[in-house]
Amino acid sequence: MGLSDDEAVSKLQKLVSDKGKPEQLAPAKVGQIAGELEAEPVERIKTGFIQFKTQKYDKNPALYGELAQGQSPKFMVFACSDSRVCPSHVLHFQPGEAFVVRNIANMVPAYDKTKYAGVGAAIEYAVLHLKVENIVVIGHSACGGIKGLMSFPDEGPTSTEFIEDWVKIGLPAKAKVKAEYGSAPFSDQCTYCEKEAVNVSLGNLLTYPFVRDGLLKKTLALKGGYYDFIKGSFELWGLEFSLSSSLSV
Repeated sequence: MGLSDDEAVSKLQKLVSDKGKPEQLAPAKVGQIAGELEAEPVERIKTGFIQFKTQKYDKNPALYGELAQGQSPKFMVFACSDSRVCPSHVLHFQPGEAFVVRNIANMVPAYDKTKYAGVGAAIEYAVLHLKVENIVVIGHSACGGIKGLMSFPDEGPTSTEFIEDWVKIGLPAKAKVKAEYGSAPFSDQCTYCEKEAVNVSLGNLLTYPFVRDGLLKKTLALKGGYYDFIKGSFELWGLEFSLSSSLSV
């Protein structure tokens, strides 16, 4: 196993102390320590896979044999890229159960063949080819993307290359929260927006024709979720969709 960061720094400090000046360090010794430090993430990946292979893969040959033939997940999940909220971990999805898209603040943009083709391709594939039965958009507590949305100015120059333009997909959620909870503490506003942004994404899903078609045929359902990893709780709600009956006068 490689050195930890603290161990590597400690070793380098000792070398500096022994030799007096950094430029007097033996290049080979510095290279050795640097190599040990680089080996740490490689070892973590190797041991992680070995654990998966021995504890999961080798113990369930029927499942992985079936998955080798193809996939037919019942769920498409939009979740945040935040490392604390992996949906497969939180909802105990098994391989083959969920087709997952993760991005900053679990946003679903409105239909746009040019600007958001990557998201559109994922939705199209899930609905038309995998024929998922549920699309679930999951928000979460302490979301940095939503905090950014609530903090960034709505207009004017941006200070980031991509982040601000992306989270502005949730501007309708921000506007609603500001209108209804403008006097609430900022942290509370962020919590309200974390949930309301899910509803905005559910609404944006309706701009995809194949999603609307699935809802009308009742082969597809839309659901919103919210995972609070601070309290250890999960909320789930549905989006009802139907066309009103025609009226003749």
